[in-house]
Amino acid sequence: MATVHVETIGHNMETRVCRLYGKNDLRVEVATVPEPKSGEVLVKLAFGGICGSDIHYLADGGIGTIRVNEPIILGHEASGQIVSVGPDVQDLVPDDKIAINPSRPCGSCKFCMDGLHMHCLEMRFNGSAIRMPHEQGLFRDLIVLKTTQCIKVSPEANLAALACSEPLAVCLHAAKMAGPLAGKRVLVTGAGPIGSLCTAVATAQGAKEIVVTDIFDETLKVAKAMGATQVINVTTHPDELDKFTENKGHFDIAFECSAVASAIATAVHTLLPRGCLIQVGVAGDTPVPINAIVAKEIRFQGTHRFHEEFSEAVSAIAVGDIDVSPIITGVFRLDDFQKAFETAIDRRRSVKVHLKFN
Repeated sequence: MATVHVETIGHNMETRVCRLYGKNDLRVEVATVPEPKSGEVLVKLAFGGICGSDIHYLADGGIGTIRVNEPIILGHEASGQIVSVGPDVQDLVPDDKIAINPSRPCGSCKFCMDGLHMHCLEMRFNGSAIRMPHEQGLFRDLIVLKTTQCIKVSPEANLAALACSEPLAVCLHAAKMAGPLAGKRVLVTGAGPIGSLCTAVATAQGAKEIVVTDIFDETLKVAKAMGATQVINVTTHPDELDKFTENKGHFDIAFECSAVASAIATAVHTLLPRGCLIQVGVAGDTPVPINAIVAKEIRFQGTHRFHEEFSEAVSAIAVGDIDVSPIITGVFRLDDFQKAFETAIDRRRSVKVHLKFN
């Protein structure tokens, strides 16, 4: 077993952590938590969402060229409550409910100064193996956080729903990349958590039509609950897409959430000339139909993380503008982490699986 160094400061407490040592080697262990310093708070985690990146870290030992090179605590989607606050902290008090923003841009590099915080050269992001040492994640009972990561909500707020703030922020940023959605015909390829939340955002912003494609009926049922006007299983009913390719296309905007070559091609062929394809899903090098993109003058737009959209996502969930509850298809206690990850990996029956702490 690898040796894990845990910093100890002051009167430390113990916490369980969900720590990955390498491919298919995930363990729940006990670590210590220091007292919060100035500008910090001690947080009791409530719920944490298992993301596709967490699954890739576990199943593959990394994502693309990113490798797990040292033990890392997983998790970057979470909510919780304040336990105690450090010196000089005034805007948060014990028992406050919060959504946790895992993104910590430096604020001073050239991209941050230009308002492009998601491209920060010194980005710190909980549960990420991009940097060495790795940025430790949120799958634990207790953690000390900077107050800037904590978005306070009302005492009545649903902490399970608020743990979906991070993926919803990703989708709100993707929608900004697309431009106004009101009155538009929208295609969403892939009905996983991001596809379903893109569907919810398109619904909330007044899209005229939202067609969602996937290969599993159960995930498409969730997309329907999130506002899709039509869902298509492309494995069992591929011909249903043919009508959308007639007369040079049908959709104004496509959110491509699968990173599958066939889905990208579908988006291109069903978009109208000068339509917009927002590439949300990520994978390795993937073929794209360049000739059709050029001939139809399609805008092929990438989208990466979020910044101000995190607070917008928290607000949308807290006030009920977007109901994320249909995507939460499983909740498991931390002790059942193995079953939780096995369930999350099975896309035939799962969209978003949560770990429940404490």
